[in-house]
Order: sequence, then C-alpha cells, then structure tokens
Amino acid sequence: MDLRINALNSQAVTGIGRPAAARGGASAGGVGGVGSGFADNFKTALQSVSKAQNEATQLQNEVQKGNPNVSLEETMLAMQKAQIGFQATMHVRNRMVQAYTDIMNMSV
Repeated sequence: MDLRINALNSQAVTGIGRPAAARGGASAGGVGGVGSGFADNFKTALQSVSKAQNEATQLQNEVQKGNPNVSLEETMLAMQKAQIGFQATMHVRNRMVQAYTDIMNMSV
C-alpha cells in the first residue's frame, strides 16, 4: 500500500472544475488519475485499505500457526500500514461528514 501523496501537475490543476469532455476527453470511469472523480478515487482508496487489512490478518494467522516463512517484523509492519490507512480513511470520512453538515446548515 503506497501512502505517499503525489503532487499535482499543471494539467491536473487546470482541469479542475471542468467537465471530462473539456479536459481533453479524460473519462470519468478511469481508476485514479486526473480524469476520474472523487468517488472513484475514494473507492480505490477504500479497496486499498481493505486489501492491506486482509494481508495483515493473513500474516497474523500465519505467525500464530508458527509458519517459519513469515517473520514477526513483516507482520507488525503490515499491521501498522493497515492501521495508518484505516485512520487516514476515517479522517477523510469525518471531514466529508463535517463538510456535508456545514453545507446543510448554511442559510440560503
């Protein structure tokens, strides 16, 4: 699981707020990248966190079974990666809920 944040290039910044057709035909159905929407990126992130949690669980089970091919260090590292990913996802979710609440409480 890659937790690095990539910097936006100038093409990504100039394409914000315009329809996909106006951005040079980038499809909204792509996974990741400039042309895809927030929902697609969030879904991809959730799948990545879920995969990391499943891998950590499998490694834990192998360590508990006494598998000599799985090290404790590898298992602990996988658990930490899964925990950090989950915490980051929860922070994003909480921010989204707070933004929604703020928008709904605005007077028109």
